[in-house]
Amino acid sequence: MAQSKRTVTNSTKRDPEKKYPLTEAIVGVKACANAKFDESVDLAFHLGVDPRHADQMIRGSVSLPHGTGKKVRVIVVCKQDAQAAAAREAGADEVGGDDLVAKIQAGWTDFDAMIAAPDMMGSVGKLGKVLGPRGLMPSPKAGTVTPNVANAVKEIKKGKIDFRVDKNANIHVPVGKASFSEVQIGENASAVIGAIIKAKPASAKGVYLKSCTVSSTMGPGYKLDTTQLTAAHEE
Repeated sequence: MAQSKRTVTNSTKRDPEKKYPLTEAIVGVKACANAKFDESVDLAFHLGVDPRHADQMIRGSVSLPHGTGKKVRVIVVCKQDAQAAAAREAGADEVGGDDLVAKIQAGWTDFDAMIAAPDMMGSVGKLGKVLGPRGLMPSPKAGTVTPNVANAVKEIKKGKIDFRVDKNANIHVPVGKASFSEVQIGENASAVIGAIIKAKPASAKGVYLKSCTVSSTMGPGYKLDTTQLTAAHEE
């Protein structure tokens, strides 16, 4: 299939062999984000870990200083009336108990994040096959299993996101929209990069941050200078 004129033009704006400093790459990404919609800006990492080993299953969460730029649909599973009321007040899109678990078991997954009270994990645990492949399973490490469900809702709505390595040792994370300023994208990206570098397991040998690329939805990827990134976040 022939490439569009826009794609061909965008591809000439960056050197596919060059490893860019983050600030320079962001300038390029914004210049290439010329589709007819507000493109997302994403980071893609390839890590030197083996996800088959439990201690190298990189997973965590990070708060983006400027949010993701998209409306995040958050649901809460809890038993207590006070928790449910607080969750709704905090902005949860749907709140329920076993009824909500049954709805998800039946195939409903129209949400971006799920928070569960600890006393509901017995029921929520049944949803592993539905939520696991979508990266939506609540976990204490990600802060989505907590008695303070209202606070968790507020954090996610403000820009807290989860990240998790896939079976091929890759992680993809959104860091904003092309309409964001270069500073906003840079601060969001730095927060994510720092969190992933900090999550390096002691058992990982050799180069940990093998590659990192930033791109917009329809634009070319800009390879980042991983040596520079690692040095900046290990100081």
